[in-house]
Amino acid sequence: MKTSKEINTIKKNQFGAEILCIGSEILLGNIVNTNAQWIAEQLAILGIPHFRQTVIGDNPIRLKEAILEASNRSEILITTGGLGPTPDDITTKVIADTFKTPLEQRDDILIDLKNKLKNKDSKLSESQKKQSLVPKGAKIIKNQSGTAPGIYWSPKENFTIITFPGVPSELKEMWVKQASKLLINHNKSKEVISSKILHFAGISESILADKITHLLKVKNPSVATYASTGEVKVRITAKGNNLEETNRYIKPIEKELIQITGLKCFGVDDETLEELVFKLLLKRKETLAVAESCTGGEIGSKLTKISGSSKIFHGGVIAYNNSIKKSILGVPEEIINTYGAVSRPVVESMAKGVQKKFKVNWAISVSGIAGPTGGSKLKPVGLVNFCIMGPKTLISWEKRFGSNKTREDIQKLSVLNALDRLRLSIIKEN
Repeated sequence: MKTSKEINTIKKNQFGAEILCIGSEILLGNIVNTNAQWIAEQLAILGIPHFRQTVIGDNPIRLKEAILEASNRSEILITTGGLGPTPDDITTKVIADTFKTPLEQRDDILIDLKNKLKNKDSKLSESQKKQSLVPKGAKIIKNQSGTAPGIYWSPKENFTIITFPGVPSELKEMWVKQASKLLINHNKSKEVISSKILHFAGISESILADKITHLLKVKNPSVATYASTGEVKVRITAKGNNLEETNRYIKPIEKELIQITGLKCFGVDDETLEELVFKLLLKRKETLAVAESCTGGEIGSKLTKISGSSKIFHGGVIAYNNSIKKSILGVPEEIINTYGAVSRPVVESMAKGVQKKFKVNWAISVSGIAGPTGGSKLKPVGLVNFCIMGPKTLISWEKRFGSNKTREDIQKLSVLNALDRLRLSIIKEN
């Protein structure tokens, strides 16, 4: 029987990554740790094994222990948080101290700081200068959106630390523009790992898994399912001597998945439902408007995040109060009184009204009970009604997402369901 010491020796520095999120505000529950989830997804896309996630407060002793443990376990440690100018931003100093390496001031970071802080002609404060200190020999990951840069540093053999600020937008930009390339080049083995992610809507993870049981047993490429609110993802990961070989392994699995699921598969890798709707409407040179109640403008918000969306999206009405449904969208009062605001006749009238008002080809309307209050026996929390009107389309439907869902989840599910049915409706008209 192997001792724990022998087991630790065997596992030491296996190729793969750990995520270490730093900040007492995470431990206290003041903020949600979305960074770890996002990094985990990006590692999966790159095909890099991911072993562990840890959260440490702003405590130098515990942080040093966590770094040392990771250095004896994994080849890559990715940290977020603790890179700013305040006294509790201790990450860079603790990392340097852990490996007995002095900090050096980088002039290029100082110049960048002065430019960003509009402080070219005067001295930076000591706390601001702190962000220009990095372990000697470390590479810099530039932060174009914020002031705190990250580092890419190998303080010992078979171990590399990559640091990011805790601000999600800064982290994502630094990852996409710089760190992902460093990680791809980091894999020193001759074997190449690549992944493809397929996105599915209108099907649960369990039903999808039942349909593709035989594919989930394949070793290379490996196939794995994972779910998020309103969506299921399938990751195909292949190993080979080069990208051409890994793509050759992935392609038949991808083809079979699409054959099995048909139009349930809506996108690949970073594609979103709203982007696909945008492309479909742009191709047809058709336009869209929305009438939203319980979703509070979230459908419109999704669409307007796309650059150039004004070519297809004309606008919308957030008809949260019944008076707006009547006065702006022209929903007859007798329909609301007879059927209630959350009903098919009302959403059909809302869609007709917004289509006419904005002079568009397509209209989406939605009205529901997002909760946690407002439900009844006949119309419980989670009940949502939808309508889509198009050149040759008029469909309305009802969904019961369940009163156990949070208000945010019901709204998100409603948005995704509406966009997915719009996607399918456009395809059917084609």
